[in-house]
Amino acid sequence: MADYEQYDNPLVTRYASRTMSAVFSPQRKHSTWRRLWLTLAESQKELGLAITDAQLAEMRAHLDDIDFAEAERLEAQFRHDVMAHVHAFGAQCPTARPIIHLGATSCYVTDNADLIAMREGLGLLRAKLVNLLDALARFAAEHRALVTLGFTHFQPAQPTTVGKRACLWLYDFVLDYEEIVRVSEWLPFRGAKGTTGTQDSFLELFEGNHAKVRKLDALVARQMGFRHVVPVSGQTYTRKIDTTVLNALVGIAQSAAKMSNDVRLLQHLQEVEEPHEKTQIGSSAMPHKRNPMRSERIGSLARHLIATALTAPLTAATQWLERTLDDSAGRRIAIPEAFLAADAILLIATNVARGLVVHPKVIEARLRREAPFMATERLLMAAVKAGGDRQQLHERLRQHAWEARRRMTEEGLESDLIERLKADEAFAAVRDRVDALAGGQQLAGRAPQQVDEFLRRVVQPILTREASLLGLDSRLTR
Repeated sequence: MADYEQYDNPLVTRYASRTMSAVFSPQRKHSTWRRLWLTLAESQKELGLAITDAQLAEMRAHLDDIDFAEAERLEAQFRHDVMAHVHAFGAQCPTARPIIHLGATSCYVTDNADLIAMREGLGLLRAKLVNLLDALARFAAEHRALVTLGFTHFQPAQPTTVGKRACLWLYDFVLDYEEIVRVSEWLPFRGAKGTTGTQDSFLELFEGNHAKVRKLDALVARQMGFRHVVPVSGQTYTRKIDTTVLNALVGIAQSAAKMSNDVRLLQHLQEVEEPHEKTQIGSSAMPHKRNPMRSERIGSLARHLIATALTAPLTAATQWLERTLDDSAGRRIAIPEAFLAADAILLIATNVARGLVVHPKVIEARLRREAPFMATERLLMAAVKAGGDRQQLHERLRQHAWEARRRMTEEGLESDLIERLKADEAFAAVRDRVDALAGGQQLAGRAPQQVDEFLRRVVQPILTREASLLGLDSRLTR
């Protein structure tokens, strides 16, 4: 039963998936610690230390049945979480107790477990990114040729298409996918480095045999699924690794916030809307409201992720010599919250992308209103080719455009730019072509073809390669 008198983390209870939350749960963390202790003992036995099969079997039998109450009691006594769990594990494994944590320092389990959790978290984000790419690709393909007014500075600009605009969002997420893949494949293991990274304790255990110490480092990493270890470390792996990982998550926040802001602007224009439940309430006071609450939530979580991730470079920059403990508390909070926030952002973004609603009639009306202004350069070129004076025609166009705009903004009337141009003798040579030249449908350039080419060359290879990751549920409960 929930305890309503204690703070709970909304990232866990409202936003992120249970799968991502489980990655950073106490159960997963401390079960990983026990697997790391088992792996260390197995590797030490393989390299000749006097560790028995019975001791290893005893450890294997108690990897997940953690007595958290006893561990908390011991931590209150020792003021040391790792030693509390060493003793709790040892109490369940009396035969193995003498060799648990042999030669290791606390960071053997804490740092390596963090790297394992981040690797698993990156895998979950990779899958969510692939599903978001798929949703946006489908949307872009469907609306590849739906011409819409473009905006620069949120002012009317050259037309584009709804699908091409979606490809701008999509490309940002492609870059995030590539970075998540790169970091996942690069992520190193701390390995078995000893108290200050010198491996002195392991050198003592193996009676000065450097080859066995090196082999121990590699064995532990390989058994935990890592291809390589950091080449050098102090007591901890360099905290720059955390910065690299969280920067990849910040990239997701940037891309999603950009997309969500665009959706909010388009929903204000009533051109494109995020999905809206039939029973959804937009405002407690104004029944008509259809607020873009999902996109707003993305923006809010993105800011939190970006701010939280700053803990990593600040920590890396302020570590002393072989290590200080001022990294611990911040990392306990920042790393899980960054992953939970990224997970929530991608879940909501995919939900939005799969349910975007387009209003072609509104798009067409706005395009029709603004297209003549966008077409003035085309009209100028056509009139010059028909024998007109470029400078005189440019001035006539400027005067007509400004007057038509004044009529719209000061009098609230429709644009009469087309009628003005047809009535102007300076444009008599192209009068019968004015309507065609000013049509917005002709002004989107290669946008539809760009959509096709981008989806075919860039996005589809990813979706084909990652087909096994598709099909994730993106339904929201809140």
